[in-house]
Amino acid sequence: MKASIAVLAGDGIGPEIVTEAVRVLEATARLFGHEFAMTPVDFGGIAIDRHGDGLPPRTLEACLRSDGVLLGAIGGPKWGPTAPVRPEPALLRLRSELGVYANVRPIKVLAALRDASVIKPEILDGVDLVFVRELTGGIYFGRKSRVGDRATDECAYTVGEVERITRVAARLAAARRGRIAQIDKSNVLETSRLWREVSERVVREEFPGVSIEHMFVDAAAMHLIRRPRDFDVLLTENLFGDILTDEAAMLASSLGVLPSASLGEGRRGLYEPIHGSAPDIAGRGIANPCGTILSAALLLRHSLGLEAEARAIESAVEAAIAGGARTADIAGHGGPSIGTVAMGDAVLARLKR
Repeated sequence: MKASIAVLAGDGIGPEIVTEAVRVLEATARLFGHEFAMTPVDFGGIAIDRHGDGLPPRTLEACLRSDGVLLGAIGGPKWGPTAPVRPEPALLRLRSELGVYANVRPIKVLAALRDASVIKPEILDGVDLVFVRELTGGIYFGRKSRVGDRATDECAYTVGEVERITRVAARLAAARRGRIAQIDKSNVLETSRLWREVSERVVREEFPGVSIEHMFVDAAAMHLIRRPRDFDVLLTENLFGDILTDEAAMLASSLGVLPSASLGEGRRGLYEPIHGSAPDIAGRGIANPCGTILSAALLLRHSLGLEAEARAIESAVEAAIAGGARTADIAGHGGPSIGTVAMGDAVLARLKR
């Protein structure tokens, strides 16, 4: 297969972790007889510095021409809240331009990392859940204003937006354990009442083999730590999903090992680790590339339809960690750790058909 991949390293640790993911993609292509044309382009803070725009036209064009987009991370103190141009709106715009409205975040606790989590190991046994977060609506995309001493952020959703994201969650649940937990705050929010009504109807009418329960977001936050293995697929609106997935990352021991896929109606998707740019460790060669490498595996699965290749990468990451390869974030209790490149090497050493 020949495929094109736009590579957006971004800021902070982004270039370091993306480099390792690209190495793994290149090795996978050689191993399975594919040809991946990877196009690096500026995005985020570095694009602001070089082009005055976090999403320059050339970057957007490369993404729209590609079969999939691999992203590292963006942002940093240099482009903070008081900066005249910030990188975060560029990410929102990229998601909108690509039409990716469903953010899929799998969270599976690897047996080798049970002791690295801050959660008791016995609570983590059997944890294998997936978040489906609506990505292009809600409060992040609503109208914003500041007049005098009053600031306003509008949260709005349409029936169509809730229908389409519910179908993504239901299709995933149907291929897993058949259960959806829809997360809202319907006791106080009208948008949440819409979510509850529409998601219930879609599942009932279109997915008879899938069950759906509804849960307030505060209760969900508690149960993610108290009884995480009871969850299968969690369906959330944009803001709640952003917060809850970072909380759930602690189940897997670190943000550094978790990937995500942002998907739409077509096959092209945007793939990135769920962590940020970590400017405090940028350039030190200690960042964990596993989340980005696993995001590359999701790219192969969802955008290119290469299931065996995706599984090969996932197995290589799991084998590397099981074999003792640990970056500092997953070393646990001050144990021995290796750097970013060495972690990439460990994954490459275990990559096989």
